[in-house]
Amino acid sequence: MTFNFPDSLIDAALSVTGLTDYIRLLLEEDKQLRQVWVTGEVSSAHQHRSGLFFTLQDPDGTAGIKCVAWNSQLAKLAQKPTIGEQLIILGSIRVYRDRGEYQLSVWQSLAAGVGLQALRYQQLRNRLEAEGLFSPQRKRSLPPHPQTIAVVTSPTAAAWGDIQKTLKQRYPGLHVLFSPATVQGEQAPDSIVNAVSRVEQDGRAQVLILTRGGGAVEELACFNDERVVRAVADCPIPVITGIGHQRDESLVDLAADVCVHTPTAAAELVVPSLAELYDQHQQRIAALHEVVLHEWETAVLQLQQLQNRLQRLRLDRQMQQERQALSWKRQQLVQATTRQLQQATQHLELLQEKLVSLDPKAVLQRGYAVVRQENGAIARSADELSVGEELLVQLGQGEVKVKVVEKHEPPRRQEFYD
Repeated sequence: MTFNFPDSLIDAALSVTGLTDYIRLLLEEDKQLRQVWVTGEVSSAHQHRSGLFFTLQDPDGTAGIKCVAWNSQLAKLAQKPTIGEQLIILGSIRVYRDRGEYQLSVWQSLAAGVGLQALRYQQLRNRLEAEGLFSPQRKRSLPPHPQTIAVVTSPTAAAWGDIQKTLKQRYPGLHVLFSPATVQGEQAPDSIVNAVSRVEQDGRAQVLILTRGGGAVEELACFNDERVVRAVADCPIPVITGIGHQRDESLVDLAADVCVHTPTAAAELVVPSLAELYDQHQQRIAALHEVVLHEWETAVLQLQQLQNRLQRLRLDRQMQQERQALSWKRQQLVQATTRQLQQATQHLELLQEKLVSLDPKAVLQRGYAVVRQENGAIARSADELSVGEELLVQLGQGEVKVKVVEKHEPPRRQEFYD
């Protein structure tokens, strides 16, 4: 649908510059705003070459205003704005036309005590520190070569892109689990806690990166939230934080196992560079080659020294003496062996002669016979035989079978008595 606006309406419309100039005139010409006293807590401060830029915030964090103390006025301030301090500021409202923003140009700054937010921060830090959540003994070392890491940050933040780029350059093939979270605002603490919990339940990550880009202190307040600090401290896997570019550490940084100040630094620390590993490997190869070459040269030198010593010792003469000693021992061994062989031969001949004399066949050759009964037993007495019994008579040449037809008793032995 197309709308046709009247020319009078178009002529009456203001440009952005015109509207901004109108607002600037209203604010800067207002007598109340040209010299106004404002009290609040310094939540962030940044020293620039032209002056000190800081944010003055209500203690409950509901509202804040940007302030600037130019260098020409900075030395005249009774109290220099410092993060966490409660101040009373005298200044005037000025409009920055290029961005359509207003800020308080500071003339004077008076101390009004410690800020409520700073006091709450310090109380929480002291309590968590007393519980041991920041103890160095709780810190765990990062795995040297993780295969899976998790990243908790905003999906729209530049930090996520920086981490992806850095990890891909340093360690291609790494498995990265992304657990998105809101990292600014009132919903950020619960969102971060849930994101960390998802990583824990997944169970694959070996290290977790909690990160976001730079910002004002009030924008990073979620990283001082007790829920987030406890989630990081209780995480079963090592946690590395890379939160903004601030010099001051957040409570999450204190609870993490390792903390750095940028997302890129976190990505560089969590994995080694394959290019650097390759260079180190080449250096080790070169060092090993030098060690082996040195050992080889040392061994060659030692061998040469031993050869020189052998030449000085006249081993040929020692070898000749050893040969002569060996020849003499060999002769002794032959003589002893020959002597034992002769003795054994003689002993064997005696045994053979004795065996021949005991051989029953030799006795039979001399005309004797061996009489055996039917059961094969040798008959030694007539009393053992019966008339009609068949006997086997073994002669010197052959055997005959006979039958007992008659037997005679042996003559009685004559006994003599004294």
